[in-house]
Amino acid sequence: MDHRFQDQQYRLSYFQQEVAVICSVCTKKATAKADYEAQKVRLTCTSCGHHREVSTCRSAFGMNAHYITAAHVYLDLPLWYETSFKNEIFWAYNEAHLLYLEQYIIAKLREHKDRTHFTFLEKLPKFYHDSKNREALLKIISKLKNKK
Repeated sequence: MDHRFQDQQYRLSYFQQEVAVICSVCTKKATAKADYEAQKVRLTCTSCGHHREVSTCRSAFGMNAHYITAAHVYLDLPLWYETSFKNEIFWAYNEAHLLYLEQYIIAKLREHKDRTHFTFLEKLPKFYHDSKNREALLKIISKLKNKK
């Protein structure tokens, strides 16, 4: 079956507000969700009930400010959807990000209309794009989707 992929022009920031992470208490899947307007990030684990809330205020270059970055960064927690691939790291912020990568990787025809060089697909490491890695990457994605 020939799969076709149409780039939706997503930037990585499209997926960063709600991130699947490893719970610091039970090591199961938890969610880090950023509310940039309220300047808070909330961690919620449905497995053990652990939760906490932190501010988006960070210090960088001697300045304190409310930076907008991926939700897990504020909590310093590892991503749930992450594994090694050869000498690289394959990762996704959440299930929607993982499925989008899967659609891209499975496709034999990848259409990029109006290339902007701002989409995250155009900035992915080479191993994501190589057809020789397709089968191995799809196996990794399948394992990550079924991770408990």
